Amino acid sequence: MIALIQRVSEASVRIGAEVTAAIGPGLLALVAVERGDTEAAVERTLERLLGYRVFADEQGRMNRCLRDTGGGLLLVPQFTLAADTRKGMRPGFSDAASPELGTAMFARLVERARMSHPDVASGRFGADMQVALVNNGPVTFWLQTRSPASAAG
Repeated sequence: MIALIQRVSEASVRIGAEVTAAIGPGLLALVAVERGDTEAAVERTLERLLGYRVFADEQGRMNRCLRDTGGGLLLVPQFTLAADTRKGMRPGFSDAASPELGTAMFARLVERARMSHPDVASGRFGADMQVALVNNGPVTFWLQTRSPASAAG
């Protein structure tokens, strides 16, 4: 599982004319499910999303995590993060999960996040979404959690 996280002052998802999800200060996570990802990848990704220290402490150092700040978490499915871009001029998607697995694993991540954190919003798998954000810093990190099955492939 891949999560491109951005520390934000605010972020939202619009589907058509409707804002379907929004948060204030917190993290926006663009999430890709990879072929072979399992429940273990969901759990490890969630642990990292909630525990990764990207927020400033009293000395201005990145020592606080989303759990510490109580900020929002906006999860947005984005299978294109799993693209293989190493050669050619067109991305390959052989490492991305099937739509069925991607939908199930993303839904599980959202469900588990909502059970573990008070402020969770999400985009919709397969929807044409417009994502807006104010990147605070800017601060952006790539987190990748490989399940044993996907790491072997």
